[in-house]
Amino acid sequence: MDDLTLAADFPQANREQWLRLVEGVLKGADFEKKLVSRSHDGIAIQPLYPKAEGSTPVMREQPGRWLVSQRIDHADPAKANELALLDLEGGADALTLVTHKAPGGRGFGVRIESLDDLDRVLSGVMLDLIHLRVDAGGHGRQIAALILALAERRGHNLSHLSLDLGLDPIGAMAAHGRMSASWDAMARRMGDTLEHLTARGFAGRTFLADGRVYHEAGASEAQELAAVLATGIATLRALEAQGHSLDAARRALSFLLVADADEFLTVAKLRALRRLWARLEQACGLEPKPIRLHAETAWRMTTRRDPWVNILRTTIAAFSAGIGGADAITVLPFTAALGLPDAFARRIARNTQLILLDESNLARVADPAAGAGGFETLTNALCEKAWSLFQEIEREGGILESLKAGMLQARIAAVCSQREKAIATRREPITGTSEFPNIHEADVAVLLPMPAAEANPAPTASASSPASTETDFASVVAMAGQGTPLIQLVGTAAGPAPVSIAPLPSIRTAEPFERLRDRADAYRARTGERPRIFLANLGPIAAFTARATFAKNFFEAGGIEAVTNDGFSDNDRLRHAFAQSGARLSCICSTDEIYEQHAAAAAEALRAAGSTLVALAGRPGEREDAWTRAGMTTFIFAGCDALTILGQALDEAGA
Repeated sequence: MDDLTLAADFPQANREQWLRLVEGVLKGADFEKKLVSRSHDGIAIQPLYPKAEGSTPVMREQPGRWLVSQRIDHADPAKANELALLDLEGGADALTLVTHKAPGGRGFGVRIESLDDLDRVLSGVMLDLIHLRVDAGGHGRQIAALILALAERRGHNLSHLSLDLGLDPIGAMAAHGRMSASWDAMARRMGDTLEHLTARGFAGRTFLADGRVYHEAGASEAQELAAVLATGIATLRALEAQGHSLDAARRALSFLLVADADEFLTVAKLRALRRLWARLEQACGLEPKPIRLHAETAWRMTTRRDPWVNILRTTIAAFSAGIGGADAITVLPFTAALGLPDAFARRIARNTQLILLDESNLARVADPAAGAGGFETLTNALCEKAWSLFQEIEREGGILESLKAGMLQARIAAVCSQREKAIATRREPITGTSEFPNIHEADVAVLLPMPAAEANPAPTASASSPASTETDFASVVAMAGQGTPLIQLVGTAAGPAPVSIAPLPSIRTAEPFERLRDRADAYRARTGERPRIFLANLGPIAAFTARATFAKNFFEAGGIEAVTNDGFSDNDRLRHAFAQSGARLSCICSTDEIYEQHAAAAAEALRAAGSTLVALAGRPGEREDAWTRAGMTTFIFAGCDALTILGQALDEAGA
């Protein structure tokens, strides 16, 4: 508004003036504790930032719209093809082929046994008009050979196809805990693969530095960035050692980062990767060029309970990825944690992006975050932190050696533990799961339920001993074109000195609360009713409403139904009402003033009526010992260990 005449009549506000006003509102409370939060990297997130001066925009590989990518992950090739065609007809312009046993399949994925199966999956898909990314985990080289054989069968010129073959042997090893051969052997295969593709005129990206496996294990933003950088530099070194130029090696590499519901950190993370990789290119003596950056919404943030909230989470994530400069975005359908998504869930995922592109016009500005103080500051902070962590990995001998020694896993586990504590205490709330749960939610349709074990098994190893000579990629492609089954192609992967490490886990943050809800559901299946807690509301409605609402929300996060009432003024009525409720648990709710006079007697009355657990909504303070002697067993308040308390409550309820 600086160009408005009216604005010139008022003095420019400054930070000092704002701080003085804030101090009046805080009334002596600590500014840092009340208004400054910190990421899991320890980066301070301020409530207000000034405009950034002299910022340099980060550029995407291609200006304009990002690619709207949809996953192909139905096990049956014919059904997978049907869903993929619906996605393309509905506005998607890219597909991600997720194969069986790939980490990204999470129990699903297309079962491709031969070239004919792949042809069936992509029947009617015009490969020269869309972008295709392959997500095949430890079978990436073999599926890549099938892709090339299919292109040859259909008469495509490889230089005309937009393909990301997605080979990431380090990421696959981090997820599965195993690499089929030594890194030296793997490097030879990588170099041979790129040589063959270059000779064939391949214009896509062969290799991928994928951040998903680290994010799913609980990594912070900077840890994910550092792991991706370390994977990228390991790929460059391997290819250079096999005779490829650094320029050719970097042009063969693409990147994938996770977008979650933290808008500011997601935007900053994607922007930071471009800046960090440009710095690495300069260190290699290369003129920086825009990278190809894929984004996928976070598996870690998806929930099985109240899955409709996942639509909000993925919308924020897709928005953030678009603002952050992703070249292609994949939105996980909102029912992904429940099972294989149906056409409706896939449509919602697709339309989330189309609305952001066509109605919100997010792709019309090259770097909309440039110059925004908050985004620029967080981008710079993440660059500094990630670079420091990347250097730490390099000092350990690179990402492969760090993973072999378990050092990277240990650092990620430490951050994961920190996050788990924040989830358990609801300092990081999960809407619909740990906060504002809906225990009466209806079932949501999926094509197939999630398999019992969500963990991803390692790729099937060849039963034969390693061949005395390496099978070059040209031979693997020829075998694929001749109809050789995938299981035999996989046999070519066996090599000398396979590597084993402690695999990184795949974790959803909502799982601990979901396990509590599962216990409550099992109790209901056995008894015909949910576990119940009686809210012992004391005094008038105005006195207990706030804490009764808090208690209801708290206990229903564990699947325990709250039985409420209009309040009690004498203990005889309280005792009678509890007995009539059929509950075995109770929670006293009211104001601190009423607690001083009546809480102890109410606890004694509830105990006498048979309540096996008597909670109090609020901090006990100096009265904890006295109230405990009166029969109270636990206290619930903002920041308490909700998981532990809810687990104890379910124990007492017999669930």
